[in-house]
Amino acid sequence: MTAPTITAAPLAGVAARATGDTLPLRIAIARLRAMGLTVRWDRDITRDGDAPEHSAGRITPAVHGGTGRHIALPGPGAPSADDHGVRWDGGAPEHSAGQADPVGLGGVGRGIALSRGGASNGPAGRIDLVGFGGAGCDISWSVGDTALMDERDVQAACGPAHLHGRARGGPRFLPVDYASVCAGVLAAQAIAAAVLARERGGPALRASVSVAGAALLAVAPYAAEATADRGSQAAAGPGEAPPFRSADGVRFELETLDPEAWLRFWEVLGAPRAAIAAGWAPFQRRFATAVCSLPNELFAVLASLPFAAAAEAARACGVGAVPLRPPGEVTEPGPGSPWRLRGTAPAGAPRPFTGPGPLAGLRVVEATNRVQGPLAGLLLTLLGADTVRVEPPGGDPMRGVPPLAGGLSARFAAFNRGKAAVEYDLKTAEGRRAAADLAAGADVFLYNWPPGRAERFGLGADDLADRAPGLVHVHADGWAGEDPAPGTPATDFLVQAHGGIAHLLADGGDPAPSLVTLTDVLGGLLAAEAALAGLLLRARAGTGAAARTALVDAARLLRAAGRGSAHRPRSGTPPVADPAAAAGHFPEAFDRVHGVALPRAPWTFTAKEAR
Repeated sequence: MTAPTITAAPLAGVAARATGDTLPLRIAIARLRAMGLTVRWDRDITRDGDAPEHSAGRITPAVHGGTGRHIALPGPGAPSADDHGVRWDGGAPEHSAGQADPVGLGGVGRGIALSRGGASNGPAGRIDLVGFGGAGCDISWSVGDTALMDERDVQAACGPAHLHGRARGGPRFLPVDYASVCAGVLAAQAIAAAVLARERGGPALRASVSVAGAALLAVAPYAAEATADRGSQAAAGPGEAPPFRSADGVRFELETLDPEAWLRFWEVLGAPRAAIAAGWAPFQRRFATAVCSLPNELFAVLASLPFAAAAEAARACGVGAVPLRPPGEVTEPGPGSPWRLRGTAPAGAPRPFTGPGPLAGLRVVEATNRVQGPLAGLLLTLLGADTVRVEPPGGDPMRGVPPLAGGLSARFAAFNRGKAAVEYDLKTAEGRRAAADLAAGADVFLYNWPPGRAERFGLGADDLADRAPGLVHVHADGWAGEDPAPGTPATDFLVQAHGGIAHLLADGGDPAPSLVTLTDVLGGLLAAEAALAGLLLRARAGTGAAARTALVDAARLLRAAGRGSAHRPRSGTPPVADPAAAAGHFPEAFDRVHGVALPRAPWTFTAKEAR
């Protein structure tokens, strides 16, 4: 089927008023304007009531052309009510009859309310949709009653400063305002979700989001692991942490997820066998621990070689070797649409709103692993969608990664609770047919496979367009065509190196990527945002959609935000908290299941009463 031409953005014809002048608000405005929202921006924060009412803008359709085992995880939240109307705190829906009961993680708990009021929870901006009955989003700095007033406060109290400094032996603040950037994307998601709910016949929804809530979501896997295994906490040991330096002065990162490739690479270079063996475990676990103390002998081997020789050995052995680039050398142009959004096929009316969550009544089929994809699926689940994971026979291997809680990996639970799961062998024709049938009945199909794999499975956007013309197809990619060399692994630390982020993080020393998975988490937020953009396009323009976001887009957004001020010392900063302490200090942001802190939704939605 020939892809149709889209002649309108998802929010074309919708207007809003924005009030305030903070980075999270600026990020949200930029993301929403890219969707076509018309924004009138007042730079001073006021509390003078809702935006003036006008008739809500409408988009004119302008599209041309053409048996698995079910496993469920419990939902993270439930609807509640207050005296302003029905409030949705981000809980997952009940799964349909016939699916297995949740395994190992207990029942459904309350969701998070991120804005309880009080002077300590200072405003960071607001967005009021025009003509939507009071719908919009309020952005604050803190969660609950804790007094946090800026990015530095948030990084200290919520865990990012502890995690970023863990590899160097002490707290270090991120010189980019990372939590503020994430909060801006979450606020844009809230506005998109509110418009989508209205388009599907739902009420006017008012959202709240906070910078602290965004930070706590980012550290959630670390908090889950820390609260599951209180007897141990990762810490830097003897040795050095990457990046490496070659004989000709090139600083670079290495990556492989294959222990055999790791062994071959170092043996080719003549590294001592004991050092090779000792280095693999911390190297592999650095994504989970935020530390990576490697034997000094490995650094010495690479320091004796020019970078070209090290890179050639890496290529021959299936290892990625990527130099650190300063932001000024990152010249790849960004995509025309932040989500590379395109139409796929004319579609009928969207499913009606069933409430209470903005995406209630919609189904997401997710084929993802690790961080970026599962987090995107979690966010859609927390917005109310019914999400089903496609896993290989025997289940996702990450389910068994220690520490366990109730027989399930704490880290896996952090980003996968509230989802059902089926097991299909996609190496077989039967498994691929079953996956295609499942995806064709969904509203969103989300995956983070390498480029081309979906098409090989017959699950590409064009493959499914005839069967499911209204499907929103979201590829959470890594390089999106911007890889430094063919076959380079698309992982967080290589993207930080190649995307200029390592240099943005330099603070009185040599540039180095953070061992916190910055682009993985932000990349997950962007993939969820792409799904919302596609759902809006379907609802307002009558077309199915395909979107593609990537880790390089997360790096691009951080470069656009630039250096922040959180790393500059000042008086009054709260004590630096590790993730377990942060989870204890902000109980509103987590459910406790088997003692493990698992994240609640980063938004609260309140249904405004009719006027």
